[in-house]
Formats: sequence, C-alpha cells, structure tokens
Amino acid sequence: METKSVKIVNSSNNKIPAYQTLGAAGMDICAFLASEVSIKKGSFELITTGLYVEIPFGFEIQVRSRSGLAFKNGIFVLNSPGTIDSDYRGEIKVLLMNLGQEDFIVKNGDRIAQLVMNKVETIAWDVVEQLSDSDRGVGGYGSTGI
Repeated sequence: METKSVKIVNSSNNKIPAYQTLGAAGMDICAFLASEVSIKKGSFELITTGLYVEIPFGFEIQVRSRSGLAFKNGIFVLNSPGTIDSDYRGEIKVLLMNLGQEDFIVKNGDRIAQLVMNKVETIAWDVVEQLSDSDRGVGGYGSTGI
C-alpha cells in the first residue's frame, strides 16, 4: 500500500485522524464543537471538525459513514461518500443524518465519520452517435435479478 503525504491543519482540541489497524482503509474523524449538537430523528446537521487539508492533485478524500454509528444509532453521512476535492482548502464538515428511533447527541471529540483517500482519474469525453453492445444492454434498476 502506497503512503501519500497530506498537509493538515488541526484547529481543534482533538487528535488528527489516524488508522486504528494496519489494514484499515479509513481514519476516524472527530467532531469539534463548542457545545453538544442534537440531531433530531429524521433530521440532519452539519458537524464541524476543525480540520483543514491540502490533498495532492490527482486524489480525493471521501467522507464515509462509520459502520458502528449506522448500525447502533441509525447515524450516517447523508451525502456518503462525500468528496473533498484536491483544490478545497476549507474546514472539513460532516453532514450527519439521523434515521434512528431517537434523537442523537453529538459531543466534542465524538468519532462521527471516516476519511478514505482515493486516486482519481479525469474524463475526456469521446462524443459518439452510438455505444457498443453489452450483455446487459440498457437494463437499469433491478435488471440483474435483484
């Protein structure tokens, strides 16, 4: 696995994200809050982290849900995976949604999501009049037997 250097500014009182195990793909990211935030059931809130990053060109960082929060509390990243582009320099914020049965309280330092860095390729469109055939063809949602 290749390691890429990424510049980070931490204006929070939390530790910077870190891998918890050798094989982990994601790093947990923590909330940075002056006071608790209540996410009402069926609602969403934008949670601040106090982190700013400079991602190398050709990469992105995805913000993804933490499986434990989703399973235990119905809390997930609403626009998952959220993308942080290499040219963004603002604070990382996490849009959390509550589909749980109860209101959910987020406190300063709570692990709220995970970050995964990925290489990205850019697209050069090749405009044509027709696409080649495939076994699936134009079959859409549910067409493979779901």
